[in-house]
Amino acid sequence: MTDYGEEQRNELEALESIYPDSFTVVLENPASFTIRVTSETGENEEAVEATLQFTYVEKYPDDPPKFEIATHENLQKSDIADIMSLLNEQAQENIGMVMIFTLVTAVQEKLNEIVDQIKSHKEMEKLLKEKEAEEIEKAIFHGTPVTIENFLSWKARFDAELAEIRKKQKEEEQAGKVKLTGKQLFETDHNLDTSDIQFLEEGNNVEVDESLFQDMDDLELDDDDDDPDYNPDLGSDDD
Repeated sequence: MTDYGEEQRNELEALESIYPDSFTVVLENPASFTIRVTSETGENEEAVEATLQFTYVEKYPDDPPKFEIATHENLQKSDIADIMSLLNEQAQENIGMVMIFTLVTAVQEKLNEIVDQIKSHKEMEKLLKEKEAEEIEKAIFHGTPVTIENFLSWKARFDAELAEIRKKQKEEEQAGKVKLTGKQLFETDHNLDTSDIQFLEEGNNVEVDESLFQDMDDLELDDDDDDPDYNPDLGSDDD
């Protein structure tokens, strides 16, 4: 007849010796204890950790122990589900034998795998960022190749912007906000350059009021001889 109590006591002593810094007794009857399991450190000293709590049942090891994850660090919900599935699988495979060390070792290996996955994920993110930066640099240096599609797209935007500018200019001119210069008026109405000639050709003579002018004989002009300062010799070219 199997002495379950003896087997459980012997395993507890062995576990306390194997895990002196991480083994903690929670209850003595039924025997319940925790073992803290930490992965190997990854990049930047990162690690994942799980504290496993085991409780013996009356007929352990012929029946599997109860177990749960009491606490954890840096583990996702999916990681916890995977660990619990692993513990169930290992417990069923080791029925009839003391199995706590085997279960803890399996979890230890699983945590190391998780750290490796985290490291690989970060390396992949780093490579993607470097690739993205490289592509941006190439685009800036080489420019965007011109295709029929992107040219037509640019042409449509250009035409729309030009039409909008012309529309605004026309609205401002109609509202009197824009005062045209002489050159602009000339360019707008080409009849201005022929208006004066046309005016004369149509017989539109300019009438002059002669009464505004006096007869030259009626003007009183001083005789040069009456000027005491007049010297005829100064104006002669013969000297």
